[in-house]
Amino acid sequence: MKKLYALLLLAFFNQVIVAQKTVTLQDCESQFLKKNLFLLASQYNIDASKALTIQAKIWDNPTITAELNAYNPERNQYFDIGKDGQKAFGIEQLIYLGGKKRNEVKLAKTNEQLAELQFNDLLRTLKLQLRKSFYTVYYNTKSLETTDNQLAHIEDLINSYSVQVQKGNIALKDLVRLQSLYLNFKNERMEVVNNSIEEQANLKLLLNETETIIPNVSKDDFNKYLKTIPFDLKSFQDEAIANRPDYLAQQKEIEANELNVKWQKSLSIPDITLGANYDQRSGAFEKEANLSIGIPLPLWNKNKGNIKYAQTILAQSKVEKQNFDLQLQTEITSAWNKWNESRKNYTVIKPTVNSDFEAVYNGILANFQKRNISLLEFTDFMESYNQANIQVNELKKKLALSGEELNSTINKDLF
Repeated sequence: MKKLYALLLLAFFNQVIVAQKTVTLQDCESQFLKKNLFLLASQYNIDASKALTIQAKIWDNPTITAELNAYNPERNQYFDIGKDGQKAFGIEQLIYLGGKKRNEVKLAKTNEQLAELQFNDLLRTLKLQLRKSFYTVYYNTKSLETTDNQLAHIEDLINSYSVQVQKGNIALKDLVRLQSLYLNFKNERMEVVNNSIEEQANLKLLLNETETIIPNVSKDDFNKYLKTIPFDLKSFQDEAIANRPDYLAQQKEIEANELNVKWQKSLSIPDITLGANYDQRSGAFEKEANLSIGIPLPLWNKNKGNIKYAQTILAQSKVEKQNFDLQLQTEITSAWNKWNESRKNYTVIKPTVNSDFEAVYNGILANFQKRNISLLEFTDFMESYNQANIQVNELKKKLALSGEELNSTINKDLF
């Protein structure tokens, strides 16, 4: 029975281990590019745009007509279509004028390029979300490790104090103080856990993954965000203009709207229908062959409404582009300021964050167990130590997140 229990326990822990997946940021991004369903779905927009470009190049099919005699009353004969009967055939082809087809194809190709830029911008946005969730889960986990370690120690003390209170060796108020400290830590832990649950869900969704993701961040991965980058708005803006797909999409949209105006104007020009027909006996001559030409008269419909609409959309897109230029400057300045402030804040506390931090905690815990310090001193230290650890991890997290936001704003890995 003991062997069976041991085997079942081993199988359970194996399942727990399998259900977790320790990965680096590079591992995550590689899987993200291969399996993310948002990207896979968006890729179809590009394929659809390419299909519309193919369709835009195609001319209308020619129309063939046939007129066959059903009944000849003079000869009292049905389907009199022989050499002395009557039949007529014709063919017509619509010929586009005014550059309609050329403008339509150019517009379709521009929309195809626009779809590719929109896909790349989705990639940029999701990549930032992936990196933010990755670092958030990592540093939240670090905070939870410290808090859980303290909770385990406090729980042991509570159990020990409970026994001593029952024996009358320790006052009940001391036990209550420890229990209050324990509950405070539990509440603080719950806030971090809830945030981690949300970000873990984001990671799984972005990676199309069912296993729990355990991020792994090396010192080099973090220290890169500490390097000094001087603020140069002109340089940053030039790089963003060259690299950001949403900015390029704004320019491409103006180009598409300009082509649409040209296309709508060309649609106001009438097209010609050319044709040829053969008539065996019903025309002015027997077995006559004729040519035909047809053109609609532009008396009422000159496509003015669609032209005006296209011109309005073009003007709107130009104003939106001007607003985007201003927005881009604001985003760059804001992103750099956030990162620089986070870097300076962490640089200030960095010298105090070392292995001695943990040694002090262990020393205080040992001294309290030996009753060299009071319960009040111990609980005050525990609260301060827990807050300090959470704040250190929060500063690290903010530095990494602000660095990635700056990367995404310029769409270039500065770190």
